[in-house]
Amino acid sequence: MAGTITSGARVRSEAEILDDARRLATRLARAGIGAGDTLALVMRNEIAFLTASVAANILGATAVPVNWHFSAAEAAYVIRDCDARALIVHADLWRRLAPDLPADLLAGKTVIAVDTPPELADAYGVPADLARIPEGAEDLKDILRDCAPMAADKPVPLTAMIYTSGTTGNPKGVRRLGPSLPNKHGYGAIFKPGVRTLLPTPLYHSAPNRFGVMTFFCGGDLVLMPRFDAEELLRLVEAHRITAMFIVPTMLVRLLKLPPEVRAGYDLSSLSDVVCAGAPCPPEVKRGIIEWWGECLYEFYGSTETGALTWCSSAEALERPGTVGRAVPSGTVKVFDAQGRECPPGVAGEVFGRLSDYADFTYHKRAEDRGAVEHEGLITSGDIGHLDADGYLFLSDRKRDMIIAGGVNIYPAHIEAAMLTFPGVVDAAVFGIPDAEMGEAICAILAPEPGQDLDEDALRAHLEGHIARYMLPKVIVVDPDLPRDASGKVNKRKLRDMYWSGTGRAI
Repeated sequence: MAGTITSGARVRSEAEILDDARRLATRLARAGIGAGDTLALVMRNEIAFLTASVAANILGATAVPVNWHFSAAEAAYVIRDCDARALIVHADLWRRLAPDLPADLLAGKTVIAVDTPPELADAYGVPADLARIPEGAEDLKDILRDCAPMAADKPVPLTAMIYTSGTTGNPKGVRRLGPSLPNKHGYGAIFKPGVRTLLPTPLYHSAPNRFGVMTFFCGGDLVLMPRFDAEELLRLVEAHRITAMFIVPTMLVRLLKLPPEVRAGYDLSSLSDVVCAGAPCPPEVKRGIIEWWGECLYEFYGSTETGALTWCSSAEALERPGTVGRAVPSGTVKVFDAQGRECPPGVAGEVFGRLSDYADFTYHKRAEDRGAVEHEGLITSGDIGHLDADGYLFLSDRKRDMIIAGGVNIYPAHIEAAMLTFPGVVDAAVFGIPDAEMGEAICAILAPEPGQDLDEDALRAHLEGHIARYMLPKVIVVDPDLPRDASGKVNKRKLRDMYWSGTGRAI
């Protein structure tokens, strides 16, 4: 059974996507791109993203989605680090990034521009002249018209290389060492002919990318949202009789805030597999969605490195509020203390896990970094939690400083480094603070040079040129006396306590 991909008013069949992907593969092969090479994708959610991903799979190459919010410097880091042989990019994003990319970055690389389609231009306010491919850029439309399709069967899906990061703030590419064939438990059981998937989440993240790619490869129907809008999501579910969806807790919060008459105005009875992950989902939010949509909500816990380690049904979420579920059949989840000893039920420690049927991984060019996250063959993302007597996992804290706002991972060291380039700042500490809608908001504490006044507007303008907008702090506090531990490092736990108790001094 063949499926379709829908983006705005545009619909492409599986056969059409495969034909386009084979033509694009022909062009990329002419550029010398083949098995083992990488292809960077700087695109928002739309059909061409999947076309490029399938073309990479045909060639045995690896697609590397790049967060399109990135500044030119951030995007350049990923493009260079992943050794991309080609870059496929939306026209308006290319116009923004190209002038500020290092002169040597694109040497020897094939750059293919894609018209920013109407649904994206409307969603993001892109003027018509910026949505068109700039003069001199290679046009995907010309390739699809002029290149003969490569003779190739529908390929085996290869997992994209997703860039993730730790406390260093330096992104690491997670490269899988095998194909990404779905298992038959957890959300893997969703991907079968007849599935109709809605993606309101960006394809440059690991779980949405997998949902999109696997829906296509199993012959399902995929509907892409250019940009999340709560009521539009309900409209699309009803119009396309959506059965499956990957969503983050912040979106569920915004859906629950819709007026009762709006919530009651759409038929959502087709939903059977709504999967939530990316950040801890408050029990009251899960309960509210289950009462509204029925027992179709599921949650998992995992990471780009491990895949989905646990699975939690609606019934389990109601029975054990706060759990993210138990290990899936092929999964192992253990909790270890600081000495590396396994914690008994009810005792918190660092969470480690592994899937036996999920291809192993390495960090691209940084294989030595794996040892820092591995213990007894299991992998951690630095979360703190405990298992109950029945094996259900409950998360309580993060060992590392990563902030999760609206399901997006934000790395403080990256923001801190940008802040330290602002005149008058001698030290900076960035951490997450509670936020009712986003889960966490970014708070930055700055230590100024003696006698130096810091202008918040000037600082924010400075940061906008160095980091993506979603990384800009919601709260900025000036404190010349940052608390430090015995080694001289800023004590962020004390700062959190100070801020939450209201003793911090805001600009």
